[in-house]
Amino acid sequence: MATELEYQQLRAEMVSDQLVIRDISDTLVVDAMLKVPRHKFVSDEYLHLAYHDRPLPIGENQTISQPYIVAMMSQLLDLHGGETVLEIGTGCGYQTAVLCEIADYVYSVERYARLASRAGDTLTDLGYDNFELLVGDGSQGLADMAPFDAIIVTAAAPSIPGPLISQLKRDSGKLVLPVGNRYGQILSVAIRDGDTYAVENHISVRFVPLQGRYGFPSDNANTSV
Repeated sequence: MATELEYQQLRAEMVSDQLVIRDISDTLVVDAMLKVPRHKFVSDEYLHLAYHDRPLPIGENQTISQPYIVAMMSQLLDLHGGETVLEIGTGCGYQTAVLCEIADYVYSVERYARLASRAGDTLTDLGYDNFELLVGDGSQGLADMAPFDAIIVTAAAPSIPGPLISQLKRDSGKLVLPVGNRYGQILSVAIRDGDTYAVENHISVRFVPLQGRYGFPSDNANTSV
């Protein structure tokens, strides 16, 4: 097992060789990716791959996204600090931690209680206190806490969920999510302008499906701890 100093060096190499060399230029995102210890969010069997540019299994047939995708989605949110963000799909909590480094407060909704519990423990152990995790159908958003400056969905939706658009701030609120079928999607950004929104399409991606009322039919309804 590597030392914390060695992991710090691996993070620096990840940022320089996988992110900056491509198109990640937002300094807040770069700083967050340098700081958040990705190895704390993966199981022991995958520690040696923690800083490789690839997704890794985290249980419940879910994955932690590759670092480049985490950084790109964070950059597309265009956060400047002080925002309230909604994350759909907590997973292991790595993307949540990156958001916590930049935004003022992060609400995160996870379908699987086991993942939410582990993510919450990891985030708390790392000292984050500007987040709240909830278990439920993330495709419906979190209306009680809306409006949000930005929303990020870390699972593939068949179309842009109407409830998520309605929970954005009316003036330039941004929703970042993969849209497509179960086998391939386009990473998209929906920008709200009053009662309408515009969509920007970016790169091709492949995410696990978003399950719920405004996602894909459920493969497994079990969300027990």
